[in-house]
Amino acid sequence: MQQSARALPPLDFDGLRPPSPFVTEQHALWCARVRDFVTREIEPNLSAWEASGTFPDSLYESAARAGLLGMGFPEAVGGNTENADPYYRVIFSEEMHRPGAGVVFADLATHWIGLPPVVQFGGQELLDTVARPVLAGKRRIAFAVTEPSGGSDAGALRTTAERRDDHWLVNGSKTLISGALRADYILTAVRTGAAGAGGISLLLIDAASAGIERRIVPGLRWYNSSIGSIEFRDVRVPGNRLIGPENKGFAGLAKQFNIERLSGIAATLAMSRTALAEAIAWAQKREAFGKKLVEHQALRHKLVDAVRSIRAAYAYLDQCIWRLQRGENVVADIAMLKVQATRTLERVGREAMHVLGQHAYDGSNRVERIYREARIFAIGGGTEEILDDLAARQLGIF
Repeated sequence: MQQSARALPPLDFDGLRPPSPFVTEQHALWCARVRDFVTREIEPNLSAWEASGTFPDSLYESAARAGLLGMGFPEAVGGNTENADPYYRVIFSEEMHRPGAGVVFADLATHWIGLPPVVQFGGQELLDTVARPVLAGKRRIAFAVTEPSGGSDAGALRTTAERRDDHWLVNGSKTLISGALRADYILTAVRTGAAGAGGISLLLIDAASAGIERRIVPGLRWYNSSIGSIEFRDVRVPGNRLIGPENKGFAGLAKQFNIERLSGIAATLAMSRTALAEAIAWAQKREAFGKKLVEHQALRHKLVDAVRSIRAAYAYLDQCIWRLQRGENVVADIAMLKVQATRTLERVGREAMHVLGQHAYDGSNRVERIYREARIFAIGGGTEEILDDLAARQLGIF
């Protein structure tokens, strides 16, 4: 017997996320907390912030008071839900991108990749002067890896740090760094040893240090004017700002890249759901050639294909997180899923624009914003070529 349409869940943002056996009531409570914050603090201001390319610093403290910034960090340094599993970060990224824009997330969440190494390897002084203020929303940290010459190839970075008695002398440049213009501290990947991945270290650098110049990246800025380039010219960094073992920083980078990619995957799938929900709602009410758009077979097949792509990606995501929590090496699968998720976003965004037609450009929906932001997700966190090559090595293909 055919199921009645009334009994089916709505194909809105929530209905387009397939149920997962791993998402618990605690995850649902976390989702509600983040959604409430986004609804109150972000959505009413999003258009104005996008137009200005920034948002007020007070949003960090608001997020801290709402219990968002400290997620996953030890209570001893001002965190909460210390044992939060990866779904907490996935849900945070989903809810932050539900409005269809990354203008806030890129800055507000960068501490989740910049701060963990400081908490793990920093002494008590750094925990008190850096970790606590960042998690309280009073200070900000950026994570600087990407360089103008190397792009996604972290092993080829050229920014150097030379040991000079009791300090390091840093020279080089970074670009497309989220939060660069706001940061009080910059966790920086530097070359302290030989060429390749084996000679990389991490230094925590005060952004106000002499010899640092920060500027907005000209051109396409992802509608966020705090993403910038950083120049280091004979910057003196105290010797105790080495984070982790010297020349062993690449392993830390790889770990943070996986965290970044999980967030990127969640962001792309959330924006795909938002775009598709807008397209379905429009197709169900818009009439053309004497019938609703969904009554045209070719068009509804496009919508079904989009639903299928999103559900397949979420099944892969569940598998990756399940294996990650079992202690398995999932580097290859996270890399492949990131490529699959970004391709899903670009395809869904294109088809949603097609369904909405001129309505996509009248400012009354989120699809146009999603469509123009989609490409950055295919570049940030590793391009398709870099990630496919990483997967090939991890899988033993070569």
